[in-house]
Amino acid sequence: MAIPAWDDPELGTMKRAALWLITVIGEGNTFTKADVAEAFPGVTQADRRVRDLRSHGWQIDTHRQDPSLGQHEQRFVAAGEPVWEPGKGSGRASSTISETRRREILLADGNMCRSCGIAAGGEYGDGFDTAQIDIARRPVVRADGSEQVELVAECNRCRIGGRSKKVDFGQIEVGISGLGSFERDVLAGWIEKDQREFSKVERLWAVYRTLPAESRERFREALATSGI
Repeated sequence: MAIPAWDDPELGTMKRAALWLITVIGEGNTFTKADVAEAFPGVTQADRRVRDLRSHGWQIDTHRQDPSLGQHEQRFVAAGEPVWEPGKGSGRASSTISETRRREILLADGNMCRSCGIAAGGEYGDGFDTAQIDIARRPVVRADGSEQVELVAECNRCRIGGRSKKVDFGQIEVGISGLGSFERDVLAGWIEKDQREFSKVERLWAVYRTLPAESRERFREALATSGI
């Protein structure tokens, strides 16, 4: 389906803002409030309509989520619901998360990043900085095929670069149904404790996967010569 022109005056400001982000800015690129004002001259609260897109699954980061951004910059990371389509763009909650709701989510998620597992204030392996935990919006595809944006705790590093995740619960249920009784018991134990102890081999494998090509080669050489 062809999308409408972003400057179509018949469309509402939020719909035009969504189309402007897709067709003019492009995913992964940055913009400022001044850019919004220039694109929507004479339109009051155009910047707020851009922010409203977050409640429809659009990921638009500020310096709070992505420290590499300037104070006045925002990054269009990923598009969400096509709000310009009929029946879309209404009935969602406000994009603003209250402090009470924020605390509830952090408490429910153990005040840790649900993408990488690091806790608030935890040190990353490179020793450069510590983790800051914020609230992210994650699209979840239900078993019946419907999609809903849910809130989850995520660290500042996992948000940088726009790791756009979509959870498909239908696939999860298929995976669960394929487990044997022992595997189910093991998984239930991890869920009960909300943690899993990784073996030395698994931890080293995780490190290896993150290394650049040259370092992976040194890793393989070290493995081949160890114990000789």
